[in-house]
Amino acid sequence: MTPAPRVVRAGFAPVKGTRHQSYDAVRLDGSGPVGDRAWCLVDVDQRRVLRTVQHPSLVAVSAVASADGLALTLPTGAAVSGPAVPSGASLTCDYWGGPVTLDLLDGPHAAVMSSYLGRPVRLAAAPRGGVVYAGAVTIVSTGTLRALAERLGLPPDARTLDGLAARFRPTFVVESDEPHVEDSWVGGEVALGPARVRVTSRVPRCAVVDVDPVTGERGGRVLAALAAYRPRHASGELLLAVDAEVVVPGTVTVAGPG
Repeated sequence: MTPAPRVVRAGFAPVKGTRHQSYDAVRLDGSGPVGDRAWCLVDVDQRRVLRTVQHPSLVAVSAVASADGLALTLPTGAAVSGPAVPSGASLTCDYWGGPVTLDLLDGPHAAVMSSYLGRPVRLAAAPRGGVVYAGAVTIVSTGTLRALAERLGLPPDARTLDGLAARFRPTFVVESDEPHVEDSWVGGEVALGPARVRVTSRVPRCAVVDVDPVTGERGGRVLAALAAYRPRHASGELLLAVDAEVVVPGTVTVAGPG
């Protein structure tokens, strides 16, 4: 097993496609991070789950879950908060060419998001992993982010690394001086605090990494930088970071300054 790396950032998005939130700790169960993409937005007429690659403005929306329900904050500063109540209706939607059955929800969120996106949408509860494209857990190292920052001509400081991490939306950022050290973990197991994961594959990357993780605007240079030095998946997509599945559940806590 790979020696336990130090976790320096952890996060996920409670609503699929919205801003990747940072947390002090993330609880992993057998299905992955608890709360990760627990909700999604759907186009009921087309029976489709909204995805960032088609709706990049989603990443500008901040979603925060609580015991009282769900709070959404738009880039305009407008906000809505309240319970997301089961409507009693379900809908089978297309997600990357496959069916996923979602529970439609009532509450104040649909109207606000419909107005923001300029199309009628509903908030829905997703089954665990139902709207997760690849691995339940994604890991990238600080060494990888520093190497990419240098290729982009950016200072490899904490602010830059946080910004790049937000583009790749990993569950965990781990500390390493070696660029792309996580590539060598494929096929092995890694301890993350009390939890343990099995690294299954490298992650293919699409145009979403060129979407600004705060504004949702397109126009980054990340894919071009990756194309200059990173290998490609059989599909042609560039590879960065790794996917993993949970072997031993546990709560992974972000380390303090070291």
